[in-house]
Amino acid sequence: MKKIKIVGVPEHFNLPWQLAIENHEFTEKGIDLQWTDIPEGTGKMCQMLRSGETDIAVILTEGIVKDIVEGNPSKIVQVYVKTPLLWGIHVDANSSYYTLSDLENKKAAISRYGSGSQLMAYVNANNQGWNAGKLQFEVVNNIDGAVDALKNGEADYFMWEKFMTKPLVDKGIFRRLDDCPTPWPCFVIAVRDELLEKEPNIVKQILEVINAKTNHFKYITNIEKILSEKYNQKIEDIKTWLSITEWDKNPLEKTMLNKIQNQLFDLEIIKKKVTFAEIVKHL
Repeated sequence: MKKIKIVGVPEHFNLPWQLAIENHEFTEKGIDLQWTDIPEGTGKMCQMLRSGETDIAVILTEGIVKDIVEGNPSKIVQVYVKTPLLWGIHVDANSSYYTLSDLENKKAAISRYGSGSQLMAYVNANNQGWNAGKLQFEVVNNIDGAVDALKNGEADYFMWEKFMTKPLVDKGIFRRLDDCPTPWPCFVIAVRDELLEKEPNIVKQILEVINAKTNHFKYITNIEKILSEKYNQKIEDIKTWLSITEWDKNPLEKTMLNKIQNQLFDLEIIKKKVTFAEIVKHL
């Protein structure tokens, strides 16, 4: 049995992994796939890939592209979710902010530097025509930290996946001002170079199992109910989310990577662009 460590956010996108592990679909291939939830998100997962704490990460596209450009010894082996991520832009429900323009030059809560919550703050600033150089950040680690930071006035707004954050909106803790979709596929699968060099066939087998799972995930009996209960979501919200979410099994294409790198470079999130082969590995 080959032990492989994998990480991802504890969100509905990753339920296919949990179900495949519970159903022993990896162990049938001789793979002991050990999943760890990382509520801190992409910045933490990049750090774990670098240190060897994990072999694989299901991770936000913009975050891992940035980190590979900056030296992360990993490659993107395929797209995992090809549709955009809808980032809700949230403020404390009792705040005096009611429009996006109210947030110009205000402080964003982020899970950590290099995370999607930080990078998408730059994308949003660009969309709004704000001076991105004036963005301010407060590191809050996770969604619970964001609740406290916004309530206590340590930060003014927080960008996080719309549907996972909606229960806080429904409870009157957050108010969502708008959405900011990623201009690229939201999740990819990244693998440390060391594993790719030593065990490429193991990686291929892992991808085959998860791609088979995501291919029929929407058709699992009572999947809306399972998702609703596990992630504390309303059934109608889960149905909406499922209708706009598409998983993928294809490699990241060169044209899309160029688009991502160009936008990250234009936003001054990365200081240089690197070759396709330095970021993507086709198996």
